[in-house]
Amino acid sequence: MALTPRSKQVEFFSDFGANLEQIPGRADLSRRVNEQAVRESIKNLVLTDRGERLFQPDIGCNIRGSLFENIDQNTILILKENIKSTLKTYEPRCDVKDVIVNANIDRHEIFVKIIFSVINSGKDSVLTIDLSRIR
Repeated sequence: MALTPRSKQVEFFSDFGANLEQIPGRADLSRRVNEQAVRESIKNLVLTDRGERLFQPDIGCNIRGSLFENIDQNTILILKENIKSTLKTYEPRCDVKDVIVNANIDRHEIFVKIIFSVINSGKDSVLTIDLSRIR
């Protein structure tokens, strides 16, 4: 009986989960690895407003604040550039291919689609973030 060799996945990047959850039945913290770690980091950066993090006031995109503005093509262009520059500065593990921002003006909703690839990985990934204003 021949055994097939098991290939081990190489972990390039590793982060703890945002809520620091534990692995069930163990005292260890669960981790996010490779693409999942970078995806969660991108989402956290985009959803963070400037001045929200203590001692790091420059981190963030201010995307939530734009929900309360009159959304037009200039606002969408500013959001795209804010997202691109934030990810370029604070997330060196990804290469941003494109950022697509759509808005529903009547319902005060913003839809963000970020197409990126993780460094040391050849495939593209897509992250979508939907934001809406709650009255």
